[in-house]
Amino acid sequence: MGSSVRPAKGTFEGERKMEIQNKATSLWRNFFNVRMIQIRTFHMTWFAFFSCFFAWFGIAPLMIIVRDELNLTKSQVGWSIIASVAVTVFARFFIGWLCDRIGPRLAYTYLLILGAFPVAGIGLANSFESFLIFRLLIGFIGASFVITQYHTSVMFAPNVVGTANATSAGWGNLGGGVTQLAMPLVFSVFVVGFGFTDAAGWRMAMVVVGLVIFFTGIAYYFLTQDAPDGNYKDLRKSGQLPEKKKVTGLYFKAMADYRVWVLFLIYGACFGIELTVNNVAALYFYDYFDLSLVAAGGVAASFGLMNIFARTLGGIFGDNFGALWGLKGRSFWLFIVLLGEGLALMLFSQMQVLFLALPMLIIFSLFTQMSEGATYSVVPFVNKKALGAVAGVVGAGGNAGAVAAGFLFKGAMEWNDVFLVIGIVVVCASFLAFFVRFSPEQEEEEKALFEAAHMETLQLKADRANAALSHSQQIVEEFNRKNGQTA
Repeated sequence: MGSSVRPAKGTFEGERKMEIQNKATSLWRNFFNVRMIQIRTFHMTWFAFFSCFFAWFGIAPLMIIVRDELNLTKSQVGWSIIASVAVTVFARFFIGWLCDRIGPRLAYTYLLILGAFPVAGIGLANSFESFLIFRLLIGFIGASFVITQYHTSVMFAPNVVGTANATSAGWGNLGGGVTQLAMPLVFSVFVVGFGFTDAAGWRMAMVVVGLVIFFTGIAYYFLTQDAPDGNYKDLRKSGQLPEKKKVTGLYFKAMADYRVWVLFLIYGACFGIELTVNNVAALYFYDYFDLSLVAAGGVAASFGLMNIFARTLGGIFGDNFGALWGLKGRSFWLFIVLLGEGLALMLFSQMQVLFLALPMLIIFSLFTQMSEGATYSVVPFVNKKALGAVAGVVGAGGNAGAVAAGFLFKGAMEWNDVFLVIGIVVVCASFLAFFVRFSPEQEEEEKALFEAAHMETLQLKADRANAALSHSQQIVEEFNRKNGQTA
C-alpha cells in the first residue's frame, strides 16, 4: 500500500518481532483516505475523544444555572470541580494497562458505552451530594484521552507520530471549547423552544450528550481495529505481540522508570491547567467581568477552541525538533513551550479589563496546548513495550494537576491570585523537561527508524511524481499520434 514503515536493518529481530509494524508514515497526504485503517482510526479517535471531552465538561457552562437551582456554595462548586477530574487519575492508570491487555478498540468501546449512563444520569441529581456523585462518575470518561494517544501511537511511524498524537488529542480537546458555546444554546432550545423550565432544560441537554457518546461507542467497535495488521487477539496468536500474561509485568517495569513520573508532573502542569480552566473559565468571566451566561461561555470557549490547531503545532514542532536533534530535541521543545505557558498565565492573572484579558487568555491557551502536544511527542519513545503504561501514567498526571489546582479554587484566595500562583508553578515545572533523557543507543535506534520512515515518504513522493510524469507523457504521445493521423 506504500504507506507504512518496517523496522530499520541492523536491529534485533527477536525484539522487533514484538513491535507493531506497518505504521503510516504520513498523516496529511492520506488525510481523507478512510479506506486506510490508520487514517480511519485516526478520525474515529479524535471524534470519540471530542465526544467524551464535550460530555466531560458539558455541565461546566451550565454551572451558573445549576449553582442557583441547587443552592451550591463556593466551596461546593470547588468540590464539584475536583470531583470531575479526581477519579480520572485512577481511570487513566487502569485504562493504559487495559489497552495493552485487550487493545484500544475494545477499551474505547466499553468506556464510551458505559460512560454514557452517568452523563445522561446527572439529570437525576437534586442535591449537592447526588450532583457530586454524578460528576465523579462522569470523570471516568476522561480516560478516553489515554486510549486516543495509545491508538494513534500504534498507527503512525516515528516521523509523524508526534503530529498524529497532537492532532487527535487537540481536536478531541476542542470539545472543551465547543461545549462552552454549544451547551448554553442546547439549554436555550429546550427552555425557549420547547418551554422547559431552567431545571429541566439543563437536565435534558445532558441526556442528549449521553446519547451521542453511546452511539459513538458502537461506531468505534465496527470502524476500527487495534493495530495496522489486525486486532491484538489475532496478533498474539501469530506471535507478533507479547502474550497477555506479560502485560502486567511490563506495566510495572515502565512505572519504575523515573522519566515516566517526570512527564507525569509536566503533563499536570499543562493538561491539568487546561482542565481547570475549562471548569472555571465561564464562572470567572461571569463573576469578575460581569458578562452574561452566553457571553461568558463564548469567551471561555476561546480557550478551548485553540485546540483546533495549537496542540497540533506542539506535535509538529516536536517532530521537527526530533528530526534536527533527535529525542533530546523533543525534550528541549517541551521546555520552551512550558515556560511560555507559565509566563502567559502569570500575565493573564493580572488583566482586569476584558479587551486585555481575552488576548492574554488566547496566548496562554496557545502555549498550554502546544505543551500538551510536545509532551505526547515524547511519550511514545519512553517504553514501546509498555506504551499503555506510559500513556496512562502521564495522562493521569494531567488530572492530578487539575485536582491540585482545583483545591486552590475553593475560596481561600481570589481566583486571579490563584492563576498567578499556578503560573509560577508552571514556570518552575518547565525545567523538569531537562530530566527527560534517552540513552545514546536509543537515540541512534530512533534516528534510524525516523530516517527509514522519512525515506519511505520521499520514495512515495518520487513514485507519485514518476507516475504523474508517465501519465503526462502518455497524453502527449496520444495527442501527437492523433495529430499525425489527421495530417
